[in-house]
Amino acid sequence: MLTNPRFSFEFFPPKTEKMHRNLWLTLNKLKIFYPQFVSITYGAGGTTRKRTHETIKKLTYRPAIKPIPHLTCIGDKRSSIRKLAIKYWELGIKSIVVIRGDLENIDLTKERKFIPFPSGYKYASELITDLKKIKDFEIIVAVFPEKHPESRNIQEDIDNLKRKIDLGATKGITQFFFNNNKFYEFNNILHKKNINIPIIPGILPIINFEKLSELAQNCNASIPKTIKNLYERKKGNEFNLSVDIATKQCLDLVSNGFKDLHFYTLNRADLTGKICSNLTKRQFIDKPYDAFWS
Repeated sequence: MLTNPRFSFEFFPPKTEKMHRNLWLTLNKLKIFYPQFVSITYGAGGTTRKRTHETIKKLTYRPAIKPIPHLTCIGDKRSSIRKLAIKYWELGIKSIVVIRGDLENIDLTKERKFIPFPSGYKYASELITDLKKIKDFEIIVAVFPEKHPESRNIQEDIDNLKRKIDLGATKGITQFFFNNNKFYEFNNILHKKNINIPIIPGILPIINFEKLSELAQNCNASIPKTIKNLYERKKGNEFNLSVDIATKQCLDLVSNGFKDLHFYTLNRADLTGKICSNLTKRQFIDKPYDAFWS
């Protein structure tokens, strides 16, 4: 019998009052799965820094949840990011997801070139170094089983990961992927190189396959032909298929020893809730709640 997995969820900070209410409703619906933590993103180009901070601050008043903010190298100078990190520590936040981040409005037809903010960080490793000088944060970093789109090869990615670990990173969360075999191959390479920090698989439930295909290409995440064929035959009725595919992916991961699963929820409870319900004995009820944390 499979051991129940442990879940964590990613959300993005809301832009409007309606989206704000939806975020709390989504959190309330997913609370029955007792997430290990919830992470709040920083936004492409660092566009949501203020809203990320506000969302994290509100979550600290809810003892049932552990909020973890993202910090990126995008859109601000080093001194401002350091001040924000200190504010997080003062709020009781001891863990941070550190990523370099992406600039806004990337032209996928051209070669990517990251341009640092004036007086800002160029690499996530630089940000990790400063954070560890400020306080003893738990540092969580991004991992790319099929290599980062800007990397020349997988070895370059692994060298970069090793550099972050040497600077203090103790856990990784993967970019979403759909081919478990590639993830297992990547983990085997890490173990052979004595890289043994916990790597949490990132799961992205498929809301719209056509849009997902574009995103996956951008993120260098391959989609198996079997999955493509299933969606071609199921046009217009993707919800149950998406739940089934993600459930099978997660069951395979858990059976291979990966008990922790990180869901990219896109601030929606329906798909993630159904998948988590399939993986546990907890019944997911997709209905609105008036209270945030009843």
